[in-house]
Amino acid sequence: MIRTLGITYEHKVEHDVPLDQLMNGQYAWIWADFMAPTPEESHLLDTLFHFHPLAIEDCLHVLQRPKLDFYDDYQFMVVHSLDALTLDTVEVDLFVGHHYLVTYHHKDLPEVNSAWEKVVRRANERRIWARGPMSAAYLVIDDLVDLYFPCVFSIEDELDELEKKGSRESVEDLMNQVFDLRSRLLKLRRTIVPMRDLMYRVVNSEHIQGDKEPRAYFADIYDHLLKLTDMIEADREMTADLRDSYISLNSNRMNSIMKTLTVITTIFMPLTLIAGIYGMNFVNMPELGLKYGYFFVIGGMIVLTVAMIMWFNRRGWFK
Repeated sequence: MIRTLGITYEHKVEHDVPLDQLMNGQYAWIWADFMAPTPEESHLLDTLFHFHPLAIEDCLHVLQRPKLDFYDDYQFMVVHSLDALTLDTVEVDLFVGHHYLVTYHHKDLPEVNSAWEKVVRRANERRIWARGPMSAAYLVIDDLVDLYFPCVFSIEDELDELEKKGSRESVEDLMNQVFDLRSRLLKLRRTIVPMRDLMYRVVNSEHIQGDKEPRAYFADIYDHLLKLTDMIEADREMTADLRDSYISLNSNRMNSIMKTLTVITTIFMPLTLIAGIYGMNFVNMPELGLKYGYFFVIGGMIVLTVAMIMWFNRRGWFK
């Protein structure tokens, strides 16, 4: 589907402008949004707008990293939207010219719809910032970045819950949750860091259309991405600390178990020796003829056990 928007020189908004009238110069600027386009509609990027073949190829192949390319009379940007549930990325391509903005994406995105509504509302209010395609591009990217925050906040909430219930679950379950969080943070980082680098190029590039005002707005997006990057790094450090804590806790538990088993084994070693000696069934064993020999041996084994337990306790083995 292709939807179009034309802003006249009188600041009027015209919806669903016919494609053959988009580039005839009667509009101050236009916005064409390609949403899940068909192959025939995608072909208009070449036949109607005459974009560079490499830029069109980047639109058709959705495995691109965020990027910024400069052509003769327009800039081509690749940015990413995030699915809040799966953290998968959805590519959004933007062609920003002097008098047009073309957006291209393979899914219906609420961020693009929100930016579309803002442009219409601000144009009707005759606000200067709504007059240019670069402003619309800013609104799209700003809404994309704003939806990164709930994804990061959600992981931080899970980290807080994980810290609170750390003593009520098994170490294995806790470790699985920590590694799941680290995996999701890595997916976020792979999206946000390239977006941060892209905004750095936009803010510091001499080729971006417009001067101070657009740059100030894009600098605000860059600040948001810096904050998101710092939050992700802090969360990754927290998960690393939790992982190390759980590994230490598991090691302490294993050491405690091994110490208990060692004490039990040590106590039974002399008892096993005594039982083995008197279980050899030799004929000439003087103690076998004693009337109360069995009780003496059992009593001696009990006394030996109690003495060893008392000695281990004084050595602090049971602490």
